[in-house]
Amino acid sequence: MTLEPVIGLEIHVQLKTKSKMFCGCDNRAEDAPPNTAVCPICMGHPGTLPVANRQAIEFGVLASLAIGCRITKQSKFDRKNYFYPDLPKGYQISQFDKPVGVGGSMTLENPLAREGERKVFTIGITRLHLEEDAAKLQHAADGKSSLVDFNRAGTPLAEIVTEPDFASPAEAKVFLHELRLIMRTLGVSDADMEKGHLRCDANVSLREVIDDPAIEKETVLRFNPKTEVKNLNSFKSVERALEYEIVRQTALWNAGTPPMQTTTRGWDDDKQITVLQRVKEGMADYRYFPEPDLPPLELAEIEMAVRPKMPELPEAKRQRFREEYAFTAADAKQIVDNPYLAQFTEKTMSELQEWLSTSGEKEGWEAQKSKFAKLFSGWMLSKLLGLLSEIGSDVRIMKITPEDFAEFLTLVHQGRINSTAAQEVLRTMLEAGQDPSQIVTERGLQQIADVGDLELACDNVILANGKVVADYKAGTKNAVMFLVGQVMKETKGKAKPDLVREILEAKLGNV
Repeated sequence: MTLEPVIGLEIHVQLKTKSKMFCGCDNRAEDAPPNTAVCPICMGHPGTLPVANRQAIEFGVLASLAIGCRITKQSKFDRKNYFYPDLPKGYQISQFDKPVGVGGSMTLENPLAREGERKVFTIGITRLHLEEDAAKLQHAADGKSSLVDFNRAGTPLAEIVTEPDFASPAEAKVFLHELRLIMRTLGVSDADMEKGHLRCDANVSLREVIDDPAIEKETVLRFNPKTEVKNLNSFKSVERALEYEIVRQTALWNAGTPPMQTTTRGWDDDKQITVLQRVKEGMADYRYFPEPDLPPLELAEIEMAVRPKMPELPEAKRQRFREEYAFTAADAKQIVDNPYLAQFTEKTMSELQEWLSTSGEKEGWEAQKSKFAKLFSGWMLSKLLGLLSEIGSDVRIMKITPEDFAEFLTLVHQGRINSTAAQEVLRTMLEAGQDPSQIVTERGLQQIADVGDLELACDNVILANGKVVADYKAGTKNAVMFLVGQVMKETKGKAKPDLVREILEAKLGNV
């Protein structure tokens, strides 16, 4: 029997509005003392009336458009009834049958796809709806009591529900990474999973793979009772929880006792297992009905207003970076995954284009952009990001400007400094924020390219290393690299290695 996983996600994105979903309380008070960012409305006091937050609705429409959803022209809010200590009103204002957006999709690449797995996959988006968050429960270590902080109650959320289209836990992880980047690009959320700005529940079940064409398609694609896994607070925990559930449910199928009920399980990150919490409620248990205190939402006008505000989305930016700047797919992904690095890259490459147009070089941008892309990637992604990591800094706050970094790259490109000197210049730029040309001049790091000076240094090295010269003449051609190193040492690293080797080989051929 061959089984395949069927995985869907329910993601809550905390929206970065100034105030809460239905009242004027500060929505930026997550670090405030408990129960200080509250009012009679978000606490559900009798006689209070909610008012929908227009910014939250605009964010919901913008996010829906970004994930390919169709905007519902007339949406509405509903009451979702259930009792829990973190729900002050005894119901949650959410959306049931008329969400903000429906019918979207995202197509993604899985760079770590194994043999037999999909390298490119498409995930359907069922809906995006708006709702208010519940309060935050803090359970005592002894397990005998809990405290409730209502600061979070009423925070606006966008809930995104996917179709059960994921074929593996790795695909779910890739999807969540991209969704986080989209939300950050839009500016609607910080989407920090560790801080609870992005929360995910994963639904997983298994079904038997039947390759018999005589069996109807509907029978083959039927869904079995699913398990919803909660308490997933990192991308890694989502992936590991799904992997655990697939193994657990496979064992049940092999034992002839597949899951027969839809259940909710919690992820225990310490033990790396899921734990049964309850049999899941059905939709009817929530007794949805339209929220009587809020009018319907006319979204056509809001859609027209927010469409022009749509920024360039991550996949479109990756494609443009590959075409316009000739970055490799891997480099473009690494750059775009960090919006601040992408902005820095854009400005640096623009500076390089402008410099090249006035440099007098024979070849223009189109002929040389691939060379500059490799130069940028080598010094930024490999060198500078490593230095930033060493000192616990990042692109946002470093002292190096795009203009100075572009100037630094032109010095390397022109051969005015060699690799050793360039590393010294880069570190000094990072520490002091100085102009790279000024550093090169002050420290005398200019690369020696004068043939006469280099020939003299080569003559001295040849005279001082007779045995190595003899080895070279006897056929050990790699011996020349030792001599190159000696010339570099004599010139304090300022010589141009390629030119040094060329001069040495010419001289050794005449010895």
